[in-house]
Amino acid sequence: MTPDTVGILPPGALGVAFFYQLTRELTELERVFFLSRRGSASAQGLQALGLTLKTAQGLRQIDGSLLKPDLLALESLPEVLLVCPNPDQLLEVMTDLVEVLIKLYRQGRDWTALPLVVLSANGIYYQRVRQVLIEKLEEGTLFGRLPDLWPEAMPQMVGRLLRGVTLQTGLREGSGSQTVYVPGPPGPTKLAGGELRHRERASALLNKLGGWFEVEQERSATRLEFDKALVNLAANLLGQVYAIDETGRFTLLRVKEIVVPAHLEEVRELVYRVFAVGQAVNAYPPTEDREVIFQNLLLNCKRHADHIPSSLQWVNLNLYRGTLAPELTPTEAWLLEPLRRYALAGGLEETALYFEQLKARLVHKLTLAAARQVPVSP
Repeated sequence: MTPDTVGILPPGALGVAFFYQLTRELTELERVFFLSRRGSASAQGLQALGLTLKTAQGLRQIDGSLLKPDLLALESLPEVLLVCPNPDQLLEVMTDLVEVLIKLYRQGRDWTALPLVVLSANGIYYQRVRQVLIEKLEEGTLFGRLPDLWPEAMPQMVGRLLRGVTLQTGLREGSGSQTVYVPGPPGPTKLAGGELRHRERASALLNKLGGWFEVEQERSATRLEFDKALVNLAANLLGQVYAIDETGRFTLLRVKEIVVPAHLEEVRELVYRVFAVGQAVNAYPPTEDREVIFQNLLLNCKRHADHIPSSLQWVNLNLYRGTLAPELTPTEAWLLEPLRRYALAGGLEETALYFEQLKARLVHKLTLAAARQVPVSP
């Protein structure tokens, strides 16, 4: 491990936005680098061409040498690893982490050489991903690829898995070699989960490098995920529903055009449904007021009124490519499915049905847009 270094996996819209902040707007490049996803088809092209950013100073180029190999091929691990892929790729990253650990043990080292891992993708997944990591570690022990990790090593390793719930934004324009990344303004990321000392160390390093990271002292990672889910569902999911009409015509909406008076009752019902599931899994205590949660969401949306939600950007990008499919983005899938599953487990059958119907409504709209395949200009 190389102390005081940060790896960002992979170089997507969020990862590039983090990179821009952590390098003090590309002026200090010594301690931050990108990692490729294992098996990524685009990694070689990015290493050859680099990445193009659109900043207030104009177009800037990131040299391809700052895109390192994947975790398994990396010679020296970073102290902190920001994991920012699509949520459906997180389990692959957990597999890679276990393989890295096996490699370390074969070299005569142990878990202390692992980075502090900050999961920063959107979604409600921390508990599941943590459980998957434990299962994969135990499987490694079962097949003799790892030593017995209980009772000391396992909690230490799992304590290094943190959740970074972020309001950092970033855009991606174009595709392939024409891709241009547009980092958003600095946004806070709250660190939860894992051990407090690891959250504090990760926060100290990331802030020293120019980031905006806050250590969450009280609220659980799942509580923060539910709070962020409300923003994502209101802006991204309902945003897509409102952005696509019954002819399949797509309009690129900003938050202030999504959360409008005519939609408030539907947004309120969404908040109340998510809140009920959150109470069922103890993310929200019985004393919490759901109306206060709703009003806080409206304030949050007002602060980001001019932002174009990432899922609407994704729809438009795929319309430009002619590749829009009638299916959910990974962000929506990793919100709706956990919510539906938790609702059923908590005996909230009507609420589970609500999320199923919401999914069907969105897929219907995406089906209409996919059949039309006509993008709009931002």
